[in-house]
Amino acid sequence: MTTPLTSRERRALGQAQRKHMRRAGHAGWQPKSRTADPLQLLAQSMRGRVPALVPIKYDRMAVSPFGFFRGAVPIMASDLSLGPNTGIYTQLCGDAHVRNLGAFAGLDNRLVFDINDFDETIRGPFEWDIKRMATSLILAGRESGARDAHCRDAAHIFLERYRTQMRAFTRMTILDVARYQVHRLRDLRPISQILRIAERATPIHSLETLTVPIDETSGANKAPITSELALRAGAHPRIFKTIEPDLTRVPGDIARNVLDSLATYAESLLPERRYLLAQYTPLDVAFKIVGTGSVGLRDYCVYLQGNNAKDPLFLQIKEEVSSAYTPYLGEPPAPVHQGRRVAEGQRAMQLQSDPFLGWTTIQGRDFLVRQLNDHKASVEMDELKSDGLLEYASVCGELLARGHARSGDCAMLAGYIGTSARFDDAIANFAAAYADQTERDWQALIRSRSQASPQTAKKSIGGKSAAKAMKPATKSQRRSQINLESRPRAAL
Repeated sequence: MTTPLTSRERRALGQAQRKHMRRAGHAGWQPKSRTADPLQLLAQSMRGRVPALVPIKYDRMAVSPFGFFRGAVPIMASDLSLGPNTGIYTQLCGDAHVRNLGAFAGLDNRLVFDINDFDETIRGPFEWDIKRMATSLILAGRESGARDAHCRDAAHIFLERYRTQMRAFTRMTILDVARYQVHRLRDLRPISQILRIAERATPIHSLETLTVPIDETSGANKAPITSELALRAGAHPRIFKTIEPDLTRVPGDIARNVLDSLATYAESLLPERRYLLAQYTPLDVAFKIVGTGSVGLRDYCVYLQGNNAKDPLFLQIKEEVSSAYTPYLGEPPAPVHQGRRVAEGQRAMQLQSDPFLGWTTIQGRDFLVRQLNDHKASVEMDELKSDGLLEYASVCGELLARGHARSGDCAMLAGYIGTSARFDDAIANFAAAYADQTERDWQALIRSRSQASPQTAKKSIGGKSAAKAMKPATKSQRRSQINLESRPRAAL
């Protein structure tokens, strides 16, 4: 067995990487370095998605620069790959932004607040996550109406907290780093609000929100898809309701394929979790549209029932494709199940993960499986203004540092970053420049949609003219709501 390096030796290795890439070298962004058209990269990332749903993704990205940023990981992945990197790898969230932190229930039913979206997770240069999160803070602050100086302050607070927390981890035992918890969450307004919402997002609330008694439905939607429904669901069986365009029951053949995949999924669980799953009976399946970056990928919900009608379990079976960073980090030596990649990346970075987190395969496509809406909630943009933005930025720094320390080498990371604000200043400069670039890319999207279909572009920004859309986003534009009433049912 090889003797591990000491903490001091690993910290020295981190410091040595400054010769490979100076900390000041992270500053700035040069648009001329781009080798590919950003909108073309975006279009290429849509291949293999449900064609009828692709316009919805573009609609959601067209709402604001921050909306565009949420769906533009392929663009930023390409941009980050253009220059040198530190060579210090850790598990990346891959899509680190302010709305990909949130609350969810742990196995003991206590609320956990952590990074909670790992579709793009992969091992890569640690600073790529930091640059994306810092940029998101500036864009989110602008969308909420904060002054640019305030947005930059938020980025600096995030970076300072990441730096100081990473250094603190080097003084802890390995197990203390793995167990580290943030205890002040309920004292911070943005997060206390998230936790209050999460407390109300119970399985029974999901039952009432997502399903309806069969006797209140009509036509083809009335028939159950499993023979167990009448026997196991009691006197008043329920099925998924239709909530256009986001939730729609699927035809029987597709539903059966989804239910058949649960056997493969069970094999990905720990034995004790497999036993818990076996006590639930699946009753219905629906197709769900979620988020921004994932729109167009296949996403199913399964409604299961345990001991009685008041014991529901909702599982989300979400299609996963290769991380947008894969082309720039090299293909793995062996084929990777993309659902497993996401689940294992999530387990590596999170303090506590969903007890039903696993993976499966449906008709040759890879899927992640997790609970749906079990005490889940994320920040509302209106909370990210004034002091709320600064408080939230600090927590972002602490949680991202914890995720990187759990899955990487905190001593090497701390050694590279150092104790001064040199790294912070450089990343903050990059984030401000890249936020401006994101606004220009968003404007390019609006222009392209206007040229292709003026009516579509007009709808995408809440009825504003295409000419106004090409200007920097106003406060009203950033808060506008997209019109999603036209998704064809055939998309499912």
